Amino acid sequence: MSGENLPEGQAAQKAGPLQVFRAVLWSFIGIRKGSGYADDAAKIRPLQAIIAGLIVAALFVASLVVLVRFLTAK
Repeated sequence: MSGENLPEGQAAQKAGPLQVFRAVLWSFIGIRKGSGYADDAAKIRPLQAIIAGLIVAALFVASLVVLVRFLTAK
């Protein structure tokens, strides 16, 4: 699957975990350059984005729960 549309001798670069989480965080905010999006789309596999998105969403919800409990504690 990797490298299907690339010239011979060039391997597809894979995104590292930091790049995946950075791309997911940018998508949560909704701000992204077109060139950055194209770069991420070429390197990040859908499964990586889904897993990172679920982790970031869970952390976001957990932080909201902690914040609300802290603010409503007597």
